[in-house]
Amino acid sequence: MTDEKSLHISPAGVAFVKSKVRKGLLPIMLEDILNTRIMVKECMKFPSVDKNLRKILDNRQLGLKLIANVTYGYTSANFSGRMPCVEVADSIVHKGRETLERAIDYVNGTKKYGAEVIYGDTDSLFVLVRNKSKQDAFEIGKEIATEITKLNPFPVKLKFEKVYHPCVLQTKKRYVGYSYESEDQKEPVFDAKGIETVRRDTCEVVSKMLEKMIHVLFRSSGDLQAVKECLTKQFDKILSDRLPLSNFIFAKEYRGRKYYKQKASIPALKIIRENLRSDPRSEPHIHERVPYVILNGEPGCTLISCVNDPNALSSSHPHELNNLNYEYYIVKQIGPALNRILNILGADCLQWYREMSRNMHHLRTREEISVG
Repeated sequence: MTDEKSLHISPAGVAFVKSKVRKGLLPIMLEDILNTRIMVKECMKFPSVDKNLRKILDNRQLGLKLIANVTYGYTSANFSGRMPCVEVADSIVHKGRETLERAIDYVNGTKKYGAEVIYGDTDSLFVLVRNKSKQDAFEIGKEIATEITKLNPFPVKLKFEKVYHPCVLQTKKRYVGYSYESEDQKEPVFDAKGIETVRRDTCEVVSKMLEKMIHVLFRSSGDLQAVKECLTKQFDKILSDRLPLSNFIFAKEYRGRKYYKQKASIPALKIIRENLRSDPRSEPHIHERVPYVILNGEPGCTLISCVNDPNALSSSHPHELNNLNYEYYIVKQIGPALNRILNILGADCLQWYREMSRNMHHLRTREEISVG
């Protein structure tokens, strides 16, 4: 091939023939997958789609996205892959970075928008427009998407997706906000990515309290006093045993005996070993989730010794249902999750919890003195 007009040189220095000469197998496959994903996402916007169907469609579009993403890994797996092609993988990485940097430079360099890219990752941009209305944000966002699309060769397209108002950006791939996908949308959608409200590696009380706190924070326009009052009430409910046991159950994935070291101190593995002693047939399937809770223990005891099976508690040891280690749940699980947002605002929910605990202690002391 000597016709330079028929070649495309990637930023990694690899030459490809253009699609007008011959379309590659991967582009054909990926184009079909990504077009299907776009159709599924458009279906999610129909007013007639209920909550359950929207969840099903969301899982489908996510599955299509993952298939497309895995294709890159398929080309770069030069050790375990069946048909690796590192030149393709390197070109994807370099071209993606080049395209993203071009978009960031355009937004930050175009003064009329008054916008700033606060987060750019792989194929997406978070653009902050200060002192603008929601309507203004939609207009600016759509114009930015149109102009950046013009800067790139077909079929590369920057799609305007949504406006977040308000929004908290914790770190890479972790954010939450009220999202609007169209100008005429009246009620926002609670949209969270990567935080404990959507993660499966924590217990229910963490995700519920975090979501409740975020709603209060957003609806009160960042009133920390309102947030403090809300969390104080929730801490009081926990400490006074007013929440069901199900809120405090962890459920971790079992990966099979061969995955763990013989002396591994893992909560889910401890439960499995104890159950196997009484019933050798009780071993869970690989990838099955194993529930456990954390109870109070003797002073100085290890955390693993406080791990218990919630099913055993509710059946044979009902008196231990009120023996949950609330200090652990609040200080080690709830507090850190909430503070990942509150610390951005200069607040600390664990400080509020300690103040509340001191006040409760002083109140009990006065009551004991008056009774005595």
